Amino acid sequence: MKLLMVEDNTSVSEMMGMFFQKENWQAVFAYDGNEAMAKFKADPDGWDMITLDLNLPGKDGMQVAKEIREISKTVPIIMLTARDSESDQVLGLELGADDYVTKPFSPITLIARIKAIHRRADLANDQHESSSEEVELNQGQFDVMTDHFKLSSKTREAFLNGKEIPGLTPKEFDLLKTLAKKPRQVFSREQLLELVWDYEYYGDERTVDAHIKKLRQKIEKVGPQVIQTVWGVGYKFDDSEVGR
Repeated sequence: MKLLMVEDNTSVSEMMGMFFQKENWQAVFAYDGNEAMAKFKADPDGWDMITLDLNLPGKDGMQVAKEIREISKTVPIIMLTARDSESDQVLGLELGADDYVTKPFSPITLIARIKAIHRRADLANDQHESSSEEVELNQGQFDVMTDHFKLSSKTREAFLNGKEIPGLTPKEFDLLKTLAKKPRQVFSREQLLELVWDYEYYGDERTVDAHIKKLRQKIEKVGPQVIQTVWGVGYKFDDSEVGR
């Protein structure tokens, strides 16, 4: 794995560097926002993972995340933040971060998050490559279809009543696909963390809620809401009332 760690605290960078070395990962470090963007732009398709501190000199982590997402929609981003407010975490996720870790954090926790997200990204790529021919033969380009909804893993596009749901981030797409593959089945937040983020013990349920909120906003731009809350349990996909 080739990883870019953006962190202005040299002690944290040095500590994590030792852990990355144990994993045999190639780690590159940047200590402010401008340096981070320069290193990212030097090889935008070459990074497997980015860990991004929120509080950075020169250019803060929110702006860096926004600029990275303008260049790459798929490179995984984990935000590292000393802020514990829900609004900051939600904003980071809305800008395209895949996850966040609140400081102070355990190096083992961060390593576990990185492995989980990287594993998920690899699995998604393998599934796209191995299933694309079967998808085309059996269902055209769509591998999830209901009466009013269709989704293509190959093109990473989703449509409600024939209208494309705009601007889906990688995690929003994976979350929508997971729910839509089993209409009306209720998923708990813990299940979604395990299925979409691929970790069971290190997740924060607010990560799911933040992504659901943003996903609903995008769905509502093209049609009725199909992501339903089941109070006290979790979420489900249900388009049975669409068009009635």
